[in-house]
Amino acid sequence: MLRVDQLRLPPDEPEDLLRLRAARILRVAPEEIRSLTVLRRAVDARAGVELVYTVAVSVPDEGRILRRPDRRVSLYAPEEYALPVGAAPGEIRPVVVGAGPAGLFATLVLARCGLRPILLERGERVEQRRRDVLAFWGGGALSTESNVQFGEGGAGAFSDGKLNTGTRDMRHRWILEQLVQCGAPASILTDAMPHVGTDRLYLTLQNLRRTLTEYGAEIRFCHRLDGITVRGGAVDALEITAPEGRYTLPARQVVLSPGHSARDTFSMLYQLGVPMEAKPFAVGVRIEHRQADIDAARYHDFASHPCLGAASYKLACHLPSGRSVFSFCVCPGGAVVASSSEQGGVVTNGMSEYARDGENCNGALLVNVTPEDFGGTDPLAGVAFQRRLERDAFALGGGDYRAPCQRVEDFLAGRPSTAPGRVLPSYRPGVVYTDLRRCLPPFVAESIAEALPLLARKLPGFARGDALLTAVESRSSSPVRILRNEEGESRLRGLYPCGEGAGYAGGILSAAADGMRAAERIVSGPAR
Repeated sequence: MLRVDQLRLPPDEPEDLLRLRAARILRVAPEEIRSLTVLRRAVDARAGVELVYTVAVSVPDEGRILRRPDRRVSLYAPEEYALPVGAAPGEIRPVVVGAGPAGLFATLVLARCGLRPILLERGERVEQRRRDVLAFWGGGALSTESNVQFGEGGAGAFSDGKLNTGTRDMRHRWILEQLVQCGAPASILTDAMPHVGTDRLYLTLQNLRRTLTEYGAEIRFCHRLDGITVRGGAVDALEITAPEGRYTLPARQVVLSPGHSARDTFSMLYQLGVPMEAKPFAVGVRIEHRQADIDAARYHDFASHPCLGAASYKLACHLPSGRSVFSFCVCPGGAVVASSSEQGGVVTNGMSEYARDGENCNGALLVNVTPEDFGGTDPLAGVAFQRRLERDAFALGGGDYRAPCQRVEDFLAGRPSTAPGRVLPSYRPGVVYTDLRRCLPPFVAESIAEALPLLARKLPGFARGDALLTAVESRSSSPVRILRNEEGESRLRGLYPCGEGAGYAGGILSAAADGMRAAERIVSGPAR
């Protein structure tokens, strides 16, 4: 088969024309194309608005066509992922800690290879987790073990379910196919910026759980890792706290995928002497606009066109100070959500459902933070830095998990806000209008103020006066990297740190692939 790139259609033209466009590039009659499959679909809104397709086609005499030089045409030979050769389960089963993307897909590989893994998750299964989160958003008590950060699916379960990544890995396609088999929309196989949506991910996770158990995995919810017993420089057992009490679980091979908010786990590992380091991350605010304004700025006359959906954006600028300010985790048609996991701290994130049909669009507006900003060389200094921001935001919001909020025009003018304008806040349990400089570090506030007009040159209306800033976005990525060797193993033998929380991924897809690599090493390596 042949791969044909850069097939372009205006939004109001049907995909049936792709065959004709591909035939022109290949210089064949349309009827000579035996089959045509869409591999990728993207939106290009840089100059006008076009849909850009990559397709796979089957035609006679492909060699003759390839002899004609055309950068848009190449041989289509996809590299397909194959599970490692299965192994007989040992007396002591491998253990996976954390049921986020890395942990779930590590468990899937181990289970499909016949190793009958045990998956430990400190939080609740997604059905109960959803009830706990909705109760908190409605003004109820925060559960420190079942919230937006902890529970089945990890932090990504309450987001947009975005699956885009800047890395290339043959595992990615396999991951997407498994998600589709579990109920995710088939569009994630072709969209350049795929997303599942929180509502669809909720159902997909339940089906993935059933798949794992069918392959022999044992899943234990509300089982928290509190300690590791070491013998001869290697993992010997895990100390677990469960609803029934504390117990010891023999373990020789442990996939550790803790998530970026498992601060008590980081502290336990540090005290145990597991090598780790502070790593750069980013902090800032959520910025919220009316979705109709973002659609108009991005798609112009095609705004609200049904084949385009709600518009997103990706923005960045580099300031003279050396700081970078950039958008992250943009949630079209979504809401800003309360994402705390510790008492006395306010944390924001964004979420949207698959339809992306909400009134507002929100995204993180972040400033890069380096270990030099934390003060000290402690590997957990970044955690302490995050906590200070979250507690300051909690206090400024009134001490009841309402979030401090400010209109962009007031933020730029250096005055506190007293009320919203056209953009109404979506954050629950509510916001307090104030001056965000009272809870943001000066370098963060100054960088955001300097960047807003610059980013508005790239996306008109981005710095609209009535856009809302809600603080604080502090959990964009892990503040810690748990060191590992080229084989993915910690200096504590038998421990395989992986995923976003361990400092090796950013997002659902890359974290899932990292978890798979850890599982592959266990399947292929010698049992301990």
